[in-house]
Amino acid sequence: MLRAGADEDRRSSQEKRNKNDDRDADRLLDIVRAHELAGTKLPAVWVPDRQTRDDRETVRTRLDLSEKQTGLKAQIQTLLKRQGLEKTEGIKGTGTKRYRQWLEGLSQAGSLGTGLRNVMGSLLRQLEFNEQEMARVDQAVEQLCEMPHLKPIVDPLDAETGVGRLAAVAYATEVGDFARFRRRQQIGAYWGLTPSSNESGEIQDRKGHITRQGSPRMRRILCQAAWSRVRHHEAEREAYQRLVTRNPKRKKIALVAAMRRLAVRLWHVGRKAQQEMAGLKPAER
Repeated sequence: MLRAGADEDRRSSQEKRNKNDDRDADRLLDIVRAHELAGTKLPAVWVPDRQTRDDRETVRTRLDLSEKQTGLKAQIQTLLKRQGLEKTEGIKGTGTKRYRQWLEGLSQAGSLGTGLRNVMGSLLRQLEFNEQEMARVDQAVEQLCEMPHLKPIVDPLDAETGVGRLAAVAYATEVGDFARFRRRQQIGAYWGLTPSSNESGEIQDRKGHITRQGSPRMRRILCQAAWSRVRHHEAEREAYQRLVTRNPKRKKIALVAAMRRLAVRLWHVGRKAQQEMAGLKPAER
């Protein structure tokens, strides 16, 4: 399948900014004409099947709810800071029952402003609804993990250190067909975890920031899983510390490297599980 941005890397920055349907149509026509007359390679896009697209809906909804919950908690913290309010002594953390009761008390305290009480009450109601919805969707996600076409893949992914049930099923559904990647560099590029490169002409090879292509939600999941893996997996902790020891200011680079290693590891595990489901022999893999 062709797409308008398939040759995006070949275009200048000016052409990327000047984008509309007419120019896209002309560009696609040029690509097809070059393929027919000169035999140039057509850019292609993998299209997931209906089952994969349907599986993604449940998982992505659960991830969206988690992001909304984080946003609501951040709004509550911002409101408290604007009003100069701090939690009373004896309340530890912001996820305890006592902390929630304290917030509810603020929303009903007559000594505070009406605006503060209204906003706090609204945020708490939204937070409660979001938590209830997350519990419902969690059940749907767990049922999805037990489906015959996903369970043999999700279980070995879930068994990896630092990877939970949600992260495992998210990885499995977002990748879809593990066999479409041939090398670890491809899976790293798919998640946007490979460094950008500038080495044209006389410019020396210079690696920049990661490309950040692909799914941002999956990068967040891989980031959380990589942190957990660094804390609880000895080999990963040593690899992380080696990079940090070289340059203590580059902890983010060390974390991205851990994310990329985890992404590649999960790809290997998922591909093996998918091949076993298909009943392929070692010589056919």
